[in-house]
Amino acid sequence: MSTGPGTNNPSSPFVSVRIKEFRLYIIQRFFFIMAMRMIATVVGWKMYEITKDPLAVAFTGLSEAIPAILLALYSGHVVDKSDKRTLLFKTLFLYFLCASTLMYITLQHTELTLGKQFVQFGIYFVIFCTGVIRAFSGPATSSILAQLVPKTVLPNAVTWSSSTWLSASVLGHASAGFLIAYYGYTGTFILIMIYIAIAAFSLYQIERKPIVHTNKGQATWESVKEGLRYVFTTKELLGAITLDMFAVLFGGAVAMIPFFAGDILHVGAIGFGWLNAAADIGSISAIMTLTFFPLRKKQGLILYCVVAGFGLCMIAFGFSKIYLISFVALLLSGALDGISVVIRGTILQLKTPDEMRGRVSSVNSMFINSSNEIGHFESGVAAKLMGLVPSVVFGGAMTLIVVAIMWFKAPSLRKFEY
Repeated sequence: MSTGPGTNNPSSPFVSVRIKEFRLYIIQRFFFIMAMRMIATVVGWKMYEITKDPLAVAFTGLSEAIPAILLALYSGHVVDKSDKRTLLFKTLFLYFLCASTLMYITLQHTELTLGKQFVQFGIYFVIFCTGVIRAFSGPATSSILAQLVPKTVLPNAVTWSSSTWLSASVLGHASAGFLIAYYGYTGTFILIMIYIAIAAFSLYQIERKPIVHTNKGQATWESVKEGLRYVFTTKELLGAITLDMFAVLFGGAVAMIPFFAGDILHVGAIGFGWLNAAADIGSISAIMTLTFFPLRKKQGLILYCVVAGFGLCMIAFGFSKIYLISFVALLLSGALDGISVVIRGTILQLKTPDEMRGRVSSVNSMFINSSNEIGHFESGVAAKLMGLVPSVVFGGAMTLIVVAIMWFKAPSLRKFEY
């Protein structure tokens, strides 16, 4: 790995960004995540426009979650025995193709000639494809991080990586709302493809990394079982993943934001974009604070507190009919979630052996990342059955129940410090 001056001082808030390849990594991560968040915003608003049905929007998340979950364990095995930089480069190319396909599907000419139903199911198909790609890109992105920086600065690198992810998410959500309003879907997708190209160029400048899989002749299923066994026997790691998974599954209201924006708060695409970005603005504020003032102790206990606070914010958002209150509730939920992301990400990096990073990251991806999409589906189904406001309030209450259960089920996580 390429290092620079100052890397021997792990207490410096800039210790990891002095490493050239890590800088390239976060540039790649920034533009790629911004492109992905823009796609999510554009697709969510388009589906709302053509269907006005929360269940139809929910199926978008399910379309991505199904392949991501089904392939997660196998993808971890593939990532561990592959050159992660090359694998990531291939996934960026495939994402570029998916973005170009979505640009065609969302053309006004396409909708007029082939109909709204074609647009709806075309989006489902492309998002399904992105779920397949994400099954490999997520673990590869997480795994390569430990090959770019010394282990002594991993906590700092995780914080910067999380900060980069959330900064890109904020700009992706908010800018997509503005771009849809002023330049339409085609202009937005052109910019998305430019961002993916920048990400690919940055990644290309990182050198190929050695494969550290310790048993290249190991059968696929044995390799998968080894990764699962490690996660389920490492109690702090399992507790953090489980707590975050159920909180995201029940507590997230992201999929319903278009309906709150349009039907309850009565704002357009720009107001929707800012609501979509509110949680991420809170997250980036919290993570940037943690970059300069990192948590020094009782991180496990803090994790419980911030997840409970997240649930309370979702309840407040569900009841609110005032735009400012809704924005602040999402902003605070994001700040609390940002703290959770840093704690869980650091536990994941510190508790995982190098030769198992792909498999452990894939398990984490299966439970955490896919729970976002399953959570979107759950939100849509709940909104259809219970109504929009009761479904969000119910999700926040379920998050509090999950925290209470995990408090007693994972006592070692409460006492965990790093």
